[in-house]
Amino acid sequence: MALPASSPQPEAGVPSARGSHGGPWRRAIRFGALALAIALSPSAWDGEMRRRAARQIYLSAWPTLAGFLIGCTALAYVLVHIVVGTAREFGLSGYALELTVRVLVVELLPLLAALAVALRSGAAMSVQVALKHVAGDFDRLRSAGGDPLRHELVPRAFGSVVAVMLLAWLSSAVAMLVVYEAVYGLSPWGVAQYLRVTGQVFTPVVVTGLALKTLLFGLAVAAIPIAAALSVPRDPAMIPAAVRGAMVRLGIALAALELGALALSYA
Repeated sequence: MALPASSPQPEAGVPSARGSHGGPWRRAIRFGALALAIALSPSAWDGEMRRRAARQIYLSAWPTLAGFLIGCTALAYVLVHIVVGTAREFGLSGYALELTVRVLVVELLPLLAALAVALRSGAAMSVQVALKHVAGDFDRLRSAGGDPLRHELVPRAFGSVVAVMLLAWLSSAVAMLVVYEAVYGLSPWGVAQYLRVTGQVFTPVVVTGLALKTLLFGLAVAAIPIAAALSVPRDPAMIPAAVRGAMVRLGIALAALELGALALSYA
């Protein structure tokens, strides 16, 4: 997969095709698929790769975790009271809990988690990779016998994917607790009904779709900024424009994934 050290093309097998229609999207998709394949290969995980992946998870998730959970708690509290109050006015109280859980956990929180990681580390990661690419650090690492793909790029991508999934799952757990408290208070007598309603929401198909959507969000947050950084010409002045373009494409990709998931779920 490696390119010759003298090549000015993007490292790590990311396609160039700068001038062709849809080139940036193809590069992102190819890099995402390659990173996923390497991450799923147990033989690829040496000590250096594990250390860098753990560091990326920490940088992507931990600094924003407290603020993100507080914001999601407030959002869940406000949304559940609006939905429950509106449902009672129209005599639809029986659907309030199910609607709140669907809107929060299935639709909103995974998207917010992806946006949080993208804003926290997506642009910074793209700049870091672009600077290393422009400076020729990946070429020097490859010449020294290292593997830029395994030790620089895939750990960053893997860490971003895991961070998105962690934030989505943790915020969903907090939101479920907030929804229960808002509907039933602190009484334990609503647990049976709550489990019955949420069990109707989280069918095997919905759980599988939610996991897949969250994974795709994470891959988009990881692959689009990195692929854009690797396609930057060897000119530092081109980095800001490439990063801005990557973030715009990332926003478009997240919106498209969410709309596609909605279409498949409710068509």
